[in-house]
Amino acid sequence: MVLDASIASSYLKDYPKRDGLSVKQLIDSANFGGLTYNDFLVLPGLINFPSSAVSLECKLTKDITINAPFVSSPMDTVTEENMAIHMALLGGIGIIHHNCTAEEQADMVRKVKKYENGFISDPVVIAPNTTVGEVKKMKETLGFTSFPVTENGKVGGKLVGIITSRDVQFHEDNDSQVSEVMTTELIVGKEGITLTEGNELLRTSKKGKLPIVDTNYNLISLISRTDLQKNQNYPNASKSFHSKQLLCGAAIGTLVADRERLTKLVEAGLDVVVLDSSNGSSVFQLDMIKWIKSTYPSLQIIAGNVVTREQAALLIEAGADALRIGMGSGSICITQEVMACGRPQGTAVYNVTEFANRFGIPCIADGGIGNIGHITKALALGASTVMMGGLLAGTAETPGDYFYRDGKRLKTYRGMGSIDAMQQTSTNANASTSRYFSESDQVLVAQGVSGSVVDKGSIIKFVPYLYNGLQHSLQDIGIKSIQELRSKVDSEEVRFEFRTASAQFEGGVHGLHSYEKRLHN
Repeated sequence: MVLDASIASSYLKDYPKRDGLSVKQLIDSANFGGLTYNDFLVLPGLINFPSSAVSLECKLTKDITINAPFVSSPMDTVTEENMAIHMALLGGIGIIHHNCTAEEQADMVRKVKKYENGFISDPVVIAPNTTVGEVKKMKETLGFTSFPVTENGKVGGKLVGIITSRDVQFHEDNDSQVSEVMTTELIVGKEGITLTEGNELLRTSKKGKLPIVDTNYNLISLISRTDLQKNQNYPNASKSFHSKQLLCGAAIGTLVADRERLTKLVEAGLDVVVLDSSNGSSVFQLDMIKWIKSTYPSLQIIAGNVVTREQAALLIEAGADALRIGMGSGSICITQEVMACGRPQGTAVYNVTEFANRFGIPCIADGGIGNIGHITKALALGASTVMMGGLLAGTAETPGDYFYRDGKRLKTYRGMGSIDAMQQTSTNANASTSRYFSESDQVLVAQGVSGSVVDKGSIIKFVPYLYNGLQHSLQDIGIKSIQELRSKVDSEEVRFEFRTASAQFEGGVHGLHSYEKRLHN
């Protein structure tokens, strides 16, 4: 008998269960073993909204929210200040590596925090008796020539003028004092002014800087036109709620020396610290978490790495504000091969997040992210964000220089467990050896490799490609936000399908003599 096509949906109730698998059925190791991201797909849903309506706002930690679920890995060939700045501008966050001295790492954090400020609370200030020659020298070292002038040459002093490049550019007498050439007719903002009001004053006055003063005309902060322009270019930038500075994270180890390192990072303005270890369930990390919580109670802690519920429970009890999941799944990591220890990433992400989410602890899926589809799958399995190393390697913002080999423009990319990274010297203990508990070893055992990756261009184009692609991916599933995705996975409304080897082959490019794979324009 042919059924009535006009009410086809009503006949779905004839089936005992929904099409596909629930996440619990998919991840059950008794059914399929340990799964990677390539081993399954998310089934499509109803599209009744544009992809632009999809929100990618997410929790990085219990107290930090970012506008895109993208975190750059604390690797010395991935994240230094340039990567951290641009990741924050584009809605994510960068975690600065610690395979360097504490002073170098703190300086990188400081550069991120000062790169874009809503209110610059510690602007460079000069005194009236500063010479024009000194101002020109300051331009060479600082890169700019606009400075507020106060009676005592300090923030908090009475504002008497402002010096700009126009005042000194063609002034030939370098011995002249700033008081002779500075601008004294000033447009200022009063203490208590909002950032929106301050930016509007900048627009209407057509000035480059807006000094903020108290009732006694003492300088308390500054707003910059260049920051206003950056706000226009990067509307999704991840910023501190209070200071409006870009968010910045940094990694440390679990040695006693790392406590002194963290002190310097906090003084530089650090927002979140990552405890960097291949195996987070150690007494060293537990002690470090407790020490940080007692010393810097407002500092957010991302602990890890973990791949099991049991590991996660220890770190949550100790006070972790977020967890980092992954062991041996990165493209340059050989931990699973060498140590016979780890877990397939898909299975690890689900099992840890299912437990941690019950306590309101966000999780970062770290490792195995090779494309937009992998990001979608990590989020579907319960992660709040994804950490990327290899996916960002080779971009213009990563440390190191490009080189050519076989006609390809390349950049070095190495695992922090590689021999190259472990042998890098530092005034403090090497970050790589401490991460893999190898600081006292006479013979180093590699858990990573060194290699090279093809130039990917700038993340200014690459991250928006990931952002827009992820929006389209969630649209295909019929989901409008990361929060909704988690809710509907938990309620078994979002369904999955296991992929055989032949299904994976079918889902890739095949049957062509040759092709060009362009991911974005």
